[in-house]
Amino acid sequence: MAATILTGFPLLCVCLLLTSGFAEAGKLLVVPMDGSHWFTMRLVVEQLIQRGHELVLIIPEVSWQLGKSSNFTVKTYSTAYNLEELNQMFKTFSDSHWNIRQQSLLTMFFDSSSDIFEHLFLHCKNLFRDTTLIEYIKESSFDAVFLDPFDMCGLIVANYFSLPSVVFTRGLFCHFLEESTQCPSPPSYVPRIFLGFPDAMSFRERVWNHISHLEEHLFCHYFFKTPLEVASEILQTAVTPYDLYSHTSIWLLRADFVFDYPKPVMPNMVFIGGINCQEGKPLPKEFEAYVNASGEHGIVVFSLGSMVSDIPEKKAMEIADALGKIPQTVLWRYTGTPPPNLSKNTILVKWLPQNDLLGHPKARAFITHSGSHGIYEGICNGVPMVMLPLFGDQMDNAKRMETRGAGVTLNVLEMTSEDLANALKAVINDKSYKENIMHLSRLHKDRPIEPLDLAVFWVEFVMRHKGAPHLRPAAHDLTWYQYHSLDVIGFLLAVVLGVVFITYKCCAFGCRKCFGKKGRVKKPHKSKAH
Repeated sequence: MAATILTGFPLLCVCLLLTSGFAEAGKLLVVPMDGSHWFTMRLVVEQLIQRGHELVLIIPEVSWQLGKSSNFTVKTYSTAYNLEELNQMFKTFSDSHWNIRQQSLLTMFFDSSSDIFEHLFLHCKNLFRDTTLIEYIKESSFDAVFLDPFDMCGLIVANYFSLPSVVFTRGLFCHFLEESTQCPSPPSYVPRIFLGFPDAMSFRERVWNHISHLEEHLFCHYFFKTPLEVASEILQTAVTPYDLYSHTSIWLLRADFVFDYPKPVMPNMVFIGGINCQEGKPLPKEFEAYVNASGEHGIVVFSLGSMVSDIPEKKAMEIADALGKIPQTVLWRYTGTPPPNLSKNTILVKWLPQNDLLGHPKARAFITHSGSHGIYEGICNGVPMVMLPLFGDQMDNAKRMETRGAGVTLNVLEMTSEDLANALKAVINDKSYKENIMHLSRLHKDRPIEPLDLAVFWVEFVMRHKGAPHLRPAAHDLTWYQYHSLDVIGFLLAVVLGVVFITYKCCAFGCRKCFGKKGRVKKPHKSKAH
């Protein structure tokens, strides 16, 4: 009898926990971003659904990846383009980066290929034109909004409906993250985006870092002009980026200080870097055969991300020539025209189980475009990298890994076949690269809670408590001169100068009284000679 009770007790506890979880289930509005941004956000969404919450996705009717699940409710709104036009716009944007030798804030802001951003930024106008959808959101009594901030639409929705928000992002362009969280970001040791600088900068690098910080303040509003105009029209008041970003309850940042440089943070910034790392699964039979056939040399995994489908023919041939110079089997995810000089050791595939291949004991190196998803999978599985950054934060990601001795960075536009072959041989044969990436992997995995569980906790926290106002610093309520204590400095300076002045006057007066002449002796007048 006692044994029966003891056996049933754990089951009872689990049932009670599940029951309490469903009893506290809430309703969450999700406004995601398409493309690779959705891959990791979806993990949190699916976990929240498993915990009994009701989730509703608000997405454009034309997208690459969004809404491909039957586990949640999907509400769509119309777009001004079809899928073919969207693909063409992105291809134009992607192809343009094979011609930009040096990416900077200015090239991003004024590059004509950024037309795709203009279309993405106009999403929200179409959303709010759908009166049926807006009425549905009003009547649904959502507890919070879970959003990707890139196109600002989720932020506009949160502000319009006065809902607490949880932002899921790798980071923000420009200075908006530190400004909206009131988090210090000293240019003396926190490098700005696109520069590819380390945190221990030389004098020259610190000069450029300050100039880049100034550029952000001068030019960022050009890049976000369209979404701010849309936000101002919808909210019927002039809107700044600070107005939209600063009301965020929790920032879920896909960052980790094993990868990113140490810097100041605020209490509502939660770090969930490596959330996309999963336990390796058995390989599909096709790939298992490739790996087994590689013998003692092992494999090299090569992917430039899901959004890069084609490479200029000349560059593809250079890459193919380099891959033929190593003994490893190369699994190259590539959907473009196969280069004519492809070697026997290189296998082209339209899709590959990247994380599972990197987790295989025979993985020797990882050729990556340095997107954050791939970098974290490389860290989690301890595979040294050859990094070929193309755009966005990829240059900075590559620099961080190179600084830590976990890989080699090449300029994909300027590298030769020999450069790539030498880089691969270095990370495969030089044991220091493997040792460094394994050290980073151990540090990254040594944590009290998994990133996915941490993200789910904070989303539920905001849903339960209708925000997190206790984590909002009083700095938001200060003027710029109060924040920098200029009024206090001015007051104290005035007091000090006043005391110095009064002291000086008192001393001068005392000196005159004590040491001044008691009378003036008149000089005798000389008589005029006649």
